[in-house]
Amino acid sequence: MFSYEETIRNELKIWQQKMLSPPSALNRLSKGLQRRMNNLIPDKVHQAITTAIKQMTRAVLFGAGYTTRQPLTNVSFELREAAVRDRIAFYKKAGAAEGGVTGAGGILLGLADFPLLLSLKMKMLFDVATLYGFSVSDYRERLYIMHIFQLAFSSQERRREVYLQMENWAEHCQQLPEDINEFDWLTFQQEYRDYIDLAKMAQLIPGIGAAVGLVVNWRLLDQLGTTAMNAYRMRWRETDFKVLTNL
Repeated sequence: MFSYEETIRNELKIWQQKMLSPPSALNRLSKGLQRRMNNLIPDKVHQAITTAIKQMTRAVLFGAGYTTRQPLTNVSFELREAAVRDRIAFYKKAGAAEGGVTGAGGILLGLADFPLLLSLKMKMLFDVATLYGFSVSDYRERLYIMHIFQLAFSSQERRREVYLQMENWAEHCQQLPEDINEFDWLTFQQEYRDYIDLAKMAQLIPGIGAAVGLVVNWRLLDQLGTTAMNAYRMRWRETDFKVLTNL
């Protein structure tokens, strides 16, 4: 029988290999199709997405509106992850419900889905961070959250770059600039916008928008939750298990 720690080590190893895999022919084809799709999407849609991402990014970097929980302490790693899974499940249900409602409302409500979904994703990441015992009052922890977000919603080529920055975070974070305004939000929003456009544009189609919004939001939050869990498992791997358990 494997212990819980051994099991997650194996899961983490598989996930890391996936993050480091080179872009496949399908990845490159999808990226090319996405660029062409961008040319067909109305400017007002691009502007709405860009504005929402820009505002959300600034809010996260300055810690506005998300820091509501205290870090969880004195809990075993297994129980800690059980709490994380419960929290992710809550946000998946909330996101699916929100996507179904806005998807049923056509283009106007569909556009409203972008900032709403972004807010849910960020709130989930902040909750996950505190459940793993990390204080998001430290701006470096908020930057780690932004890295998780990029890791989940970027092209495979960009994903590898982000992962390598996160792989040894204890050392990397010491090299971060003191000025958080230096964060490259432009690349961040472009990668995120490109990643979700194909899936989310179908949500604006009358008749199927509700079903698409429900399913897509569920899957996006599920993907983000899985990425977050493995990203914090990497932090655990860098830290003595007993130290992390008693954070």
